[in-house]
Amino acid sequence: MTRFQHLVMSDKDDDQTDGDAGLAVKTRTRTQRPPLYKVLLLNDDYTPMEFVVHILERFFGLTHAQAFEIMLVVHKKGVAVVGVFSHEVAETKVAQVMDFARRHQHPLQCTMEKE
Repeated sequence: MTRFQHLVMSDKDDDQTDGDAGLAVKTRTRTQRPPLYKVLLLNDDYTPMEFVVHILERFFGLTHAQAFEIMLVVHKKGVAVVGVFSHEVAETKVAQVMDFARRHQHPLQCTMEKE
């Protein structure tokens, strides 16, 4: 037996005397999904419907038909969920909408809340 074979054999012998007998134990860590946030548009009496449709198309990637439908919900019910996102994305969308509305001198309100 060579010196190398002897060392390998003695390592195997040592492993078996630990009492583990080759058992492998896997521990699974459960990662929780981050909370999601609803982005809401609120109705007002001054922002034109066309502007709301434009916002929905531009910042939320909706088709004209989808944007028009959501705008009608905002108009009739006073509020509508326009999307559900991670906190960072929702926060960015709200800021973009609010900034765009202010730059065009519209009082449109956009908020977010935990789903």
